[in-house]
Amino acid sequence: MSKAQASTLPIKGQDHIQGSIDAPYKLIEYGDYQCPYCGDAYEIVKQIQDRLGDQLCFVFRNFPLVEMHEYAEHAAEAAEAADAQGRFWEMHDLLFENQGDLTDKDIQDYATELGLDAKRLMSEVRTGTHAARIKKDLLSGMQNDVNGTPTFFVNGEPFEDEPTTEDLIAALTGTNE
Repeated sequence: MSKAQASTLPIKGQDHIQGSIDAPYKLIEYGDYQCPYCGDAYEIVKQIQDRLGDQLCFVFRNFPLVEMHEYAEHAAEAAEAADAQGRFWEMHDLLFENQGDLTDKDIQDYATELGLDAKRLMSEVRTGTHAARIKKDLLSGMQNDVNGTPTFFVNGEPFEDEPTTEDLIAALTGTNE
């Protein structure tokens, strides 16, 4: 297995993973919480998860496009700070479901809504406590020629087409469903 392919497969203990790392189908997304295309992809991923169930391992890696999206970095920090409190996926979902509202005040409200220590979370966001974790995802993306969001890897291979539910499922399963 090439080094590039190895880094485009889920890595236990490093990645945010939904489903079993041993599932037959693996979908990795490099995403930005403020990117409208990632918002569309969020819905597509949810549909794929519903359809493939426990046969899918889904990984999300941060790739905030800070030069284009002023709230992207703090949103990624918020997701990581929520992870430190055991609630990454809940914050991930709230951020995507509320893409138009990603100010620090909004993020603090989401933390409160999730029952997190909002003061701690906001302190971590403002001080960049999780910047190294986000940078690791960014570097992984750059090593794999990611230059925009969303970027998907299907079973370790780049997915070059416009992401749709049907096309991603076909690529994951090797069928033309």
